[in-house]
Amino acid sequence: MHVLKFGGTSVANSKNIEKVVEIVQQSILNHKSFVVVSALSGITDLLIETADLASVQDELYQKRLKTIEEKHIQTVKELIPLLNQSSILSQVMKMCNELENLCDGIALIGELSARAKDKIIGYGELLSSLIISAKFSSVHLENEWVDARKVIRTNSNFGLAEVDFEVTNKILNELLSKSNRQLFVMPGFIAGSPDGISTTLGRGGSDYSASIIAAAINTSVLEIWTDVSGVMTADPRLVSNSKVIPRISYFEAMELSHFGAKVIYPPTIKPVMDKNIPIWIKNTFSPKDYGTLIESEVPNQNKNLICGLTSIKKIALLNFEGSGMVGIPGISMRLFGALSKDKINVILITQASSEHSICIAVEDSSAEAAKLAADTEFEHEINAGIVDPIKVEADHSIIALVGDNMKSMPGISGKMFGALGRNGINIRAIAQGSSEKNISAVVKTSDVEKAINVLHEDFFEDEVKQLNLFLVGVGNVGGKLLSQLQQQKNYLQKHLHLQVNIVGIANSKKMLLDVSGISLENWNEQLNNGATTDLNEFVSFIHSNNLRNSVFVDVTSNQNVTDYYGGLLKKSIAVVACNKIASSSSYAVYSDLKKLAQKYNTSYLFETNVGASLPVIGTLKDLMQSGDKVIKIEAVLSGTLNFVFNTYDGTETFSSVVQQARDEGYAEPDPRIDLSGIDVMRKILILARESGIAMEMDEIVSSSFLPEECMKGDVSAFYDSMLKHESHFKSLYSTAEREGCRLKFVAKLENGKASVGLQHIGEGHDLFHLYGKDNVVLFYTNRYSEQPLVIKGAGAGADVTASGIFADILRTVKI
Repeated sequence: MHVLKFGGTSVANSKNIEKVVEIVQQSILNHKSFVVVSALSGITDLLIETADLASVQDELYQKRLKTIEEKHIQTVKELIPLLNQSSILSQVMKMCNELENLCDGIALIGELSARAKDKIIGYGELLSSLIISAKFSSVHLENEWVDARKVIRTNSNFGLAEVDFEVTNKILNELLSKSNRQLFVMPGFIAGSPDGISTTLGRGGSDYSASIIAAAINTSVLEIWTDVSGVMTADPRLVSNSKVIPRISYFEAMELSHFGAKVIYPPTIKPVMDKNIPIWIKNTFSPKDYGTLIESEVPNQNKNLICGLTSIKKIALLNFEGSGMVGIPGISMRLFGALSKDKINVILITQASSEHSICIAVEDSSAEAAKLAADTEFEHEINAGIVDPIKVEADHSIIALVGDNMKSMPGISGKMFGALGRNGINIRAIAQGSSEKNISAVVKTSDVEKAINVLHEDFFEDEVKQLNLFLVGVGNVGGKLLSQLQQQKNYLQKHLHLQVNIVGIANSKKMLLDVSGISLENWNEQLNNGATTDLNEFVSFIHSNNLRNSVFVDVTSNQNVTDYYGGLLKKSIAVVACNKIASSSSYAVYSDLKKLAQKYNTSYLFETNVGASLPVIGTLKDLMQSGDKVIKIEAVLSGTLNFVFNTYDGTETFSSVVQQARDEGYAEPDPRIDLSGIDVMRKILILARESGIAMEMDEIVSSSFLPEECMKGDVSAFYDSMLKHESHFKSLYSTAEREGCRLKFVAKLENGKASVGLQHIGEGHDLFHLYGKDNVVLFYTNRYSEQPLVIKGAGAGADVTASGIFADILRTVKI
C-alpha cells in the first residue's frame, strides 16, 4: 500500500485538485493507496483567526465563516458534476453550520478553551478531505473516507496532542483488514482523544498524520506531494540559485526542518524512520521531477559534504554571566529547569569553557518570559552580585550548515566563518554537536539573507560566484570600464567562474540603482532616465541591501566621494579607488583606511593611483612583504607630462600640444592638475607611504616649470596664458636640446625625502628612452641595488586606466 499526502497549493483550488486526481489515478493502478489531505489553501489561516476569543466576539467573525463556506461550496461546484453535487454540498453546509453554532456558543459564554480551539481549526481538513473523496468518486475512483478522529488516537493535550501509536496501529490495521477498497481518503492534522474529542497534532500535522499511517501499515514509501520539487539546498525565497537535494538522510532532514526548512517538519520523520520507510518529497505540478528521497543512509558518492543551509528568524539571545558560576555544579540544571517549568523552548546553547557564561537562543516571543524565569530562579545570586541579570538581545537569527559528511572533515567551520567574515557578518554565538553534522551560528536578522547567500555560494555554487558592483564616475574611464566588463562577461564566467552584477552607477547628475542588475547593453540610456544623483542615498542603498561580495568603485576626482570610504569599509564592502584624493590626503586618513580594510577583512585597492594599469603598487607591496627594503625610487609618473614633453618640439605651440593631450584622453579636463605637478606629487606621496614612510604632501619639494601667471584664472585663461608665455616653453626645450638631453618631469624618493620637477635627462639615463605617454618606475632596493627593478608602460589613457581598475576589482574577490 502507498501512502500519499497532499497539502499546500496542491489543494489550493479546483484546478490544482485535478492534478491530485491524476496522481492518485496512477498510484492505484499498482497499489492500494491511502491519501491524506490538508485543508484548502488559506482556510487554516481563517480558522486560526476565528479560533480566538476576541475574533469570535468581533463583528468580522461571521464574515470569515461566510468566506469559509463560500470557498468550499465554490470548490464543490467547480470539481464535481452537477448530478453528483447534492450529497457533498449537504455535508459541507452541515459542517459549516456546526462551525457557526460552535462559534456562536463561544461568543455567548465568553470563553474559548484549547479543546474548542482544536475543534474549530480541524474543520478545514474535514471539509477538504470530504470534497476530495467526493471528487474521486465522481471520476469512478471508489474510495472510503476515513475519519482521522476515530483512527489516530491521542491524549488530551489540545494543540499538540501526543499519539498513542499502539492503539492507533491496531485501529488502523483492523479498519484496512475489514475493507476491500483500493483507495482511502483521510483528513490530516486532526486526531481524537480516548473519549472521542477532536485534537490536533501541531505544526506540520498533516505530514505527521501521513507518517503515522505509513508506519502503522508498514508501507514501502511515504510520498509527500507539495508545490516544490523537493528539499532545497537553501530557502529559494532567499537564494535564487538554490538547488533540489536528490537524496538526504533522516538525520539531515530533521536538522534542516528543525532549523526552518518548511518542506517537511521534524515530527513527520520519527514514525517512518523507526520502520526504515523512505519519505519521497514530490511536486504535484511537476510529477516527473525526481524530488527528494529521505532515507536512512545515502551513499557517499551521491552526496556533497554539506547537504543544505537553513535559518530560523525571530530569535533572541539570552546571556547569563557571572564570576559566581565558575566551578559551581547545578547552575545549568537550575537555569534550564526554570525555563522548562515555564515551557520555554531553548533552540541553541553555548557555554564558554571558563564556565563564566552561558548563552542560549529562544524565540523572540519567549524572550521576556525566559528572562523573568531565569532572574526569578537566581534572584538571591543576582542580589548578592554573584551573577548578573539575564541580558536579552533581540532581532537575531540562527543559520545552520547541515551534512552527514561533515563529520571528521577538517576545514568546514573555517570555510564557513571565513566566508561570513569576509562579508562583514558578525557571528554572535556558535554551536556544534559532537556528531559534527551541524554547525549553527547566530547572526543579526538583518544579515540573514546575505549570510545564507554567501554560504550557498561558497558551498554549492562551484560554477559562478557573484560580485556586486557599485560604480561612481562613468565618464571617459568609467565608461571604458563598463565596456570592458561587458566584453569580458563570458570570459569571467567561463574561466574565473565569476559573474559581475552592476547594481549601481552614478555620475555627477544622474544615478541608477537596481539590485537585480543593470544591463550593460544600454546603461547610458538607463542612466539618463535615472534619479538625480544623491551620494547619501546611493551609499544608503548599498548599506540597506547588504549584498554579498560588494565592491564600491570610485572613478572620480571628487573629495566628497572619498568621505564615504570609511563607512563602506566598516561594512566589509571593498573599495577600489581610481580617485587619488583619499590616499594622498593626510597620512592619518590614508592610514585609517588601510587599517579599516584590514580590521574588517576587506580590500582597499588603488593601483591606478600611480601608473594606470602598470603594476607599480602591487610590485612595491610584494617587495616590502618579502622583506626587501626600498633605497630609492626614481620615476616618470605622469603620462600627460611625458606625452607633452615627448611631443613638443617648438614647431607647434606648447598650448596646442597640451590641448592635444586633453583631446586624446591623456590629460585631466583641467590640465593644470597635471602640469602643475600636483598629480605627480600625489603619486610619489602614495609610493612613499606604501614603502613605509609616514609622509605628508607639504614635505615634498616641487619645482614648477609653469610661469606663475598660468595658474591664475579658469581653464580658458590657462590656455591663453600658455600662448602668451610660448617663448618660455621654447627656451626650456632649446636648452635641453643643446645639452643633448630630453625634458622629463621626474619624481624621486630617497633617504625619506621626496621631490618632483622638470629635469634634463641625458642619453645614458634609464629615463631617456621613454616615449609617448609611457610611465616608468625604477625601484632601487637591497636586492636591486646595482640594476633597478624597472616597470615601464603606458601610464595614461582611458582604456589602460580602466583595465587597471578592472584588475583591482578582480583582486577583491577570492576566486
